[in-house]
Amino acid sequence: MEADRVYNFNPGPATLPLEVLKEAQAEFLNFHHSGMSILEISHRAKQYDEVHQQAKADIKELMGLGDDYEVLFCQGGASQQFAMIPLNFATKDHPGSYVLSGSFATKAYQEAEILGVGEIAASSKEVDFRHIPTQDELKINPEASYVHLCYNNTIYGTEYHYVPDTKGVPLIADMSSDMLSRPVDFQKFDFIYAGVQKNLGPAGVVLVVAKKDLLAKSPETLPTMLRYSTFLKKDSLYNTPPAFCIYMVGKVAAWIKANGGLVEMEKRNQKKAKVVYDAIDNSNGFYRGHADKDSRSFMNVTFRLPSEDLEKKFVAEALEHQLSGVKGHRSVGGMRASIYNAMPYEGALRLAEFMEKFRQENA
Repeated sequence: MEADRVYNFNPGPATLPLEVLKEAQAEFLNFHHSGMSILEISHRAKQYDEVHQQAKADIKELMGLGDDYEVLFCQGGASQQFAMIPLNFATKDHPGSYVLSGSFATKAYQEAEILGVGEIAASSKEVDFRHIPTQDELKINPEASYVHLCYNNTIYGTEYHYVPDTKGVPLIADMSSDMLSRPVDFQKFDFIYAGVQKNLGPAGVVLVVAKKDLLAKSPETLPTMLRYSTFLKKDSLYNTPPAFCIYMVGKVAAWIKANGGLVEMEKRNQKKAKVVYDAIDNSNGFYRGHADKDSRSFMNVTFRLPSEDLEKKFVAEALEHQLSGVKGHRSVGGMRASIYNAMPYEGALRLAEFMEKFRQENA
């Protein structure tokens, strides 16, 4: 690691591959011999179109998806998708059916509830979102327009390790914090979206990968920029897109391809997660993981210490060891280490070693 950089465990905006940052830096002032920065270039320019199309192609290739799926680049964060999805696809007779596994899954449901088109298929709220609802817990309405999941729960540190069987009801997933982190049977999903600032790029763009026939179904009564059909028909270029963000997402997708694809990402992410979870499990109770073991996230490791005073001390001393962003979300407290694709194994190992040192000094 570069001497003046820290290991960035923030949940989003999050760490990016150092190689990608250096590539962007090298061509920042003069993009593809245009004499302009990527920040200045027209979104109608040939040089930008190549970026746009290559990013889409690489993402679909990594996901193993064919021409029946389309890649969109939207704005407004995943939070705007929470509203756009029910606006486009749900009705009172055919509501959206939501699985509540954490904060963002709940926020998505609340947007549908405001519109009067949401219902709950399952929830783990009563156990403080410590586990992912199982297949047997799902009560899916066959008349639902879709089933909505949040595939990885950044705040609580839980993650789906199966693809639910929705009995033919379209499956929609928020994959903001684990998108392209491991092989998944993406063809079982009808609509996937991800705010890219956790695992794929800088804040400012939302990646949508969905079946074209679903995207085409937007009601004409919706405002233009709230229709998925607008993004589909205009190739996400109806208005000026967040070109720099898309450029960075394309570079990250290319980096994933060059580093062994999703199979290799999964191996790396499991190895990183194991070394941190082992530090928790081998601490004689000094560290207490929030998530049930069968629901643990490979992306966000959440844990508590014996007291809040020790937690404050942990955060301060971690930063002295170049370990930044380990404070947990205010709604859960404790610690959270986000170990996305771009976090090197050395960062996870350094954290685990610090955890053991801190335990020995403070137990």
